[in-house]
Amino acid sequence: MGFSVLDYGIVGVYLIGVTVIGTLIAGKQRTSRDYFLGGKEMSWWSVGFSIVASETSTLTFISVPGLAYTGTMHFLQLALGYFIGRLLVSVVFIPAYYKGDLETAYDFLGKRFGLSLRKFTSSVFLVTRVLASGVRLFATAIPVHLITGLDYSTSILLIGVFTLIYTYLGGLKAVVAMDVVQLFIYLSGAAAAMGIIIHQLPNGWADVASFARANGGDKFAILNLNWGTDFWSFLATPYTLVGGLLGGTFLTMASHGTDQLLVQRLLGCKSRWDSQRALMLDAVFIVLQFAFFLLLGLCLYAFYGGVSIQQLGLSASDEVFPKFIIENLPTGVAGLVVAGVLASAMGTLSSSISSLASSTYLDLFKMTSKGKATTGKAEVWWSKAFTLLWGIVLIGGAMLFTDSKNPVIEIGLKIASFTYGGLLGTFFLGLLFKRTNQKDAYIGFVAGIAAMTIVLSSTRIDFTWHTFIGSSVTILVGNLSSWIRARVAPSAS
Repeated sequence: MGFSVLDYGIVGVYLIGVTVIGTLIAGKQRTSRDYFLGGKEMSWWSVGFSIVASETSTLTFISVPGLAYTGTMHFLQLALGYFIGRLLVSVVFIPAYYKGDLETAYDFLGKRFGLSLRKFTSSVFLVTRVLASGVRLFATAIPVHLITGLDYSTSILLIGVFTLIYTYLGGLKAVVAMDVVQLFIYLSGAAAAMGIIIHQLPNGWADVASFARANGGDKFAILNLNWGTDFWSFLATPYTLVGGLLGGTFLTMASHGTDQLLVQRLLGCKSRWDSQRALMLDAVFIVLQFAFFLLLGLCLYAFYGGVSIQQLGLSASDEVFPKFIIENLPTGVAGLVVAGVLASAMGTLSSSISSLASSTYLDLFKMTSKGKATTGKAEVWWSKAFTLLWGIVLIGGAMLFTDSKNPVIEIGLKIASFTYGGLLGTFFLGLLFKRTNQKDAYIGFVAGIAAMTIVLSSTRIDFTWHTFIGSSVTILVGNLSSWIRARVAPSAS
């Protein structure tokens, strides 16, 4: 049906509206605490929905339906692991964070092991977040490119600039408020698309079920009990039950317990209990949301008659949903769905910019002599300066992925998994093992990164296992270092 003037108008009103409202809603920021933590006065429900929106980038909106289109609902096993991981973060990590007046996730490591490790882990976060967020921003450019005909670089620039404006001016309060709005915009758009698909199928939902179970298959299958022909083939098989549950649990403990992108929001709650409630709201909502987007992929599969993506003239599964948006949605609805695509991306992008800036200012700059001397307006000035810097860097970083043809969600998760294991293992060394010191933590972290380098370069182990492996190596080597140090010390004396 194409994209009409009305659709362009809806998208334009959305982009301008969230930018203006997000800027106005934040109020006055007097210190970096107001700018990066919302003064620690944010409601638990808004933080909970904000976390959902922050982790629901275009990777989810576009790539998850594409995974179901070409496969099954096995990805939901990972989402169930996500639920378990959030529960563990709520019980183990959040109480530790609220024992002290922490400003970032890495502030905990600084208090436990020393300032050097705080700076080191924060720096690792900065590099990882730039790459992972670059993938997410690029994913947004897929539908924008297909709809408008703009090249990927121009599309990335368009989305990035609008997001940067309200993030720069409004701080975390603006980010969280707009996250909540954007959450319901993108869900409304996706729900409208699913409703139209089912309405246009001759037999409605019955056709979806029929195509899902055609030729003896079952695309509704959630559990994958395949153990492979041997141990290594099992580790290489994507989305197995054990890999999904274990991988999802450890990936979530890393992302929600050690990644400043999400920990920043949890630290902005009024109390520990509010932080825990926010995370459990996110835990329930995220499983339901993944199930919904997987079902949307099965609806698309029925709509296109079960043909392959190559028969549709596409090169990647990420392009299936955008193709439907452009060609089949009626005027007005297409604009709403595309606004939803942008909303899912802008929520994550704004969160990435804010977390990068907060970690740079609070973990690195504020620890310098010049940073310690800044107060009041100077704090806010530096905070905004780092926000602007990282916004520009992220927009440029997204352009590195413009030639990628792989499923975008898997690229993003593989990037995150590379350092997540080492970070999570280091946090566990601080939380659970009282005898480990800064040297042990450093040795364990480096060993975890080295292990992941070997896994990624020399094996076919699926990304769902990466965080678990990296974390396990970090914990094992860190404790081994502590044990050796304890044995050597007496003999040295």
